[in-house]
Amino acid sequence: MYGIELHNNKDRYFTIGDNKHQKFPILPFKRQIAESELSSFLYKQKEAFASETETLGAIVGHEVGIILNIERTYPPLLRRSAYPASPKSREALKIHIKEPIDLGVIRNVGHNEEVEITIPVIVAWHHGKSRMVGDYRALNTYNVPEKYPIPRFKIAFTQISQAVYISTIDSLKGFNQNVVTPRARKDLRIIVHCGVY
Repeated sequence: MYGIELHNNKDRYFTIGDNKHQKFPILPFKRQIAESELSSFLYKQKEAFASETETLGAIVGHEVGIILNIERTYPPLLRRSAYPASPKSREALKIHIKEPIDLGVIRNVGHNEEVEITIPVIVAWHHGKSRMVGDYRALNTYNVPEKYPIPRFKIAFTQISQAVYISTIDSLKGFNQNVVTPRARKDLRIIVHCGVY
């Protein structure tokens, strides 16, 4: 999901190429036309954006799959146990797990379900705030790369120097919010001290 920002606020800047810490507003004489065109375009694409019923958007027909370059039985590297965590980190993990469960993004895997791949997660702390981080290194080793991978920030910002609109990424809910295929869900199961999700 992307948050479209037509009006530059005083605290947000973008660095494009060598233009460090500068704002890039829509030009005043184009602003009215640009806002009208953008509003019309976004309205046509409204199904892709969050709503009261679809809190993360509902893009249909572009499900993301994962193709592994190995066959079953998978190596132990893909079937990891939960990483050790301090009591403080365990409490933070419970809070971080609860939000996507409430949003319907993840669910607790039942004891009778087959679990072949697990991704351990850790809690990263920065200035007293916690963030849940998955260790996808093992999965990336056995994953067939995407034909069109998501670009890195540095490359993306350099390439948009001629852009008319600049959108901001909704970092709270993640960079890529497309729905994953049912098969890919089995390859993206995370494991923490309180279960598999």
